[in-house]
This record gives sequence, structure tokens and C-alpha cells, in this order.
Amino acid sequence: MSKVDLNVKIGNLTLRNPIMLASGTVGYGNEISEFIDLKKIGAIVTKSISLKPRKGNKPQRILETAAGMLNAIGLANVGIEKFITEKIPFLKKQDAPIICNIAASTIEEYVECVRMLDNEDGIHAFEINVSCPNVKEGGLQFGNDIKMVGKITEKVRANTAKPIIIKLSPNVSYISDFAQAAKKEGADAVSAINTLVGTAFNIKTRKPILYNITGGLSGPAIKSIALAKVFEIHKKVDIPIIGIGGIMNWQDTVEFMIAGSSAIQLGTVNFIDPTTAEKVLSGLTDYCNENNIEQVSSLTGSYQLN
Repeated sequence: MSKVDLNVKIGNLTLRNPIMLASGTVGYGNEISEFIDLKKIGAIVTKSISLKPRKGNKPQRILETAAGMLNAIGLANVGIEKFITEKIPFLKKQDAPIICNIAASTIEEYVECVRMLDNEDGIHAFEINVSCPNVKEGGLQFGNDIKMVGKITEKVRANTAKPIIIKLSPNVSYISDFAQAAKKEGADAVSAINTLVGTAFNIKTRKPILYNITGGLSGPAIKSIALAKVFEIHKKVDIPIIGIGGIMNWQDTVEFMIAGSSAIQLGTVNFIDPTTAEKVLSGLTDYCNENNIEQVSSLTGSYQLN
């Protein structure tokens, strides 16, 4: 029998364990619930929700790479009204904390989405995806503008008491500066990292393979980068970090926690093996028991530097 306390805290939310399912990799939970028991995981992060439904980009919009995948889905989703009426009821039955990922093209849209969802008792926290184009500023991503990250955090914070997690872009010089801006304006945690920008070309036609030309690179190829970003944040900003990026097994999970993560999200691996979450949880529990670790939270930031 397990002796380890697997609970972790994100703001005022206590998760039964640090294993979360990343936004955009498990839809709204229906499909993956056929492969794993959602009651056993720490939380499910929903596919990004925007105020209105979005069709996303035209195909081709997914490409397998040598060590991961490129995606340019374009935040396709059912919109907030259908999410409330059709998706939340299923998720509430799963007895797993639901973290709603919010995508928007204006600050006002972020605020309105959070306001509309704040009274839904099935939603336990919000993950704010700042890697979205700011339509008022010519398409520059919010996540690349430190002032915008702070402003979004401030405005969203004023509209909910539920935990706010800012999902940070790695496509910046110093990610810790953005984590600090989020903390200053009231964020409870940050997710690190979102995908890296990548592209691919067809050597016969010489045209981009993705219709959108560029896409987000995820999977094992970005693990080392993600670890470095988590480590950077942990060294410089006192804020809980949810580690994301190329986590494939329990060993990767332990490594991310040592580097500074309080919890982790499994993403691309869900497409390869949708039962991974339960395997990771089992492996993490065994590791803690074998190493006499009574609280999994004690792993966070436990790195030993020379």
C-alpha cells in the first residue's frame, strides 16, 4: 500500500496527485475516458475555449516530426455556450478537477470568458493561454508582451476567486520575467511551457506542409528546453509551476519536479499511448515509496547544484 502523500496545491485548489492532462490533447475528456479512469488523475485541462465557436485553420494542420509533432489547429473549439451545456456535465461526473483553458483575441474576451464560467461549480481553475494573437495590435501574441501578460492577469484576477494559471510561451528571452509579471498581478501558478514555433517543407513542391506555414512543436524534442525554462522560473520566482513539454513517463515527471514543477501535464504522449497517465502515476508512487519520500511535494525544486 502506498505511504506517500500525493496531494499538491495550486492556489486554493488541492489536487489528489500532480498528474494533469494537457489542453488540446484530450479534447473535453470524452474519448480518453475510455482508456483511463479520470477519477485517478490530478486534473484535466480542457481544450481551449473561446467566447465564440472557432473552426480553426484549414488542413493540413498536424504533422508528425522526428521527435514530436507540429500542430496548427488554430484553437478550434465549440465556443463557451456549447461548452457549458454539452461538455461540463460530462466532466463533472468524472470527479476530477476541471481546469478550463481560455483562449482569446482581446483582453475583454479573456475577461468575459472567465466571468461566464466563474459560477460553474464544475470548473475548479482557469488556465489562461496567452499564446494567442492580439487582434488589436496587429496579431502579435499576448504572451510575447510582458505588459500584456500582466494586464491580462490583473483583469482576469478581478473577475474570479478561483485559481488562475498563466500558460507561458517559451518563445521569449527570459521566461522568468513573464512569470514574475503574472505573479505580481495575482496569478496562482504558471504553466511552462507552451509549444515552440516550428515549420516543415515538402521537398518536392517546396511548399510549407502546414497550411498555416508555422505550428507549435511539442513532444520529446522540447523536453530539455522545457526543463530549463522550469528551472529558470523556479530559481527566480516564488510561484507554483506546472511543467509541460515532452513528458513521456514517470521518470520525466520526477525530473520536472526536481527542476521545480509542483505538478506536470501530459500532452503529446496521450496521442501515442492514452493510458500513460495511470502508468505515470503508478511509477511516481513507486519511486516515492522506494526512496522514502513521504510527500510528493517535497520533490519540487529538490535539485542539488555543484
